[in-house]
Amino acid sequence: MAKIQYYTEEGLNKLKAELQDLKTRGRQEIARAIAEARDKGDLSENAEYDAAKEAQGLHEAKIAKLEEILGNARVLDETSIDLSQVSILSKVKIKNRKNNAVMSYMLVAEEEADLKQGKISVGSPIGKGLLGKKVGDAAQIQVPAGIMEFEVLEISR
Repeated sequence: MAKIQYYTEEGLNKLKAELQDLKTRGRQEIARAIAEARDKGDLSENAEYDAAKEAQGLHEAKIAKLEEILGNARVLDETSIDLSQVSILSKVKIKNRKNNAVMSYMLVAEEEADLKQGKISVGSPIGKGLLGKKVGDAAQIQVPAGIMEFEVLEISR
């Protein structure tokens, strides 16, 4: 059984748009590639045809995965977020206790994560380590570079 994932309205709409694009434009491009390869003659020795059919299989697998994700997706009302502790869709300001660097992140579902926009996955080491923490709490988080210690400064929407 697939687990339910919570998304922002914007994130869910992006996933729906990507699925629609894969089903329309993506399938047309694959069909065109298969037709071009088929026109080149004997299919038993046609590497282009084999590659196009393999690409079609991968494309359909991606569509199936997105459909499964969307089937288990729920939009989380940001106004109902409990601001007393860090949870999904919380915006959290943290301070690295080692170098005093202050960072702000929004915890989101894995598919919405985008570090450039300050969105980290709740499944990432830092995301997991911050979940459930309250303002003033310290979080010791195991990351690939070792253990980092953060202090939660602020939780908002």
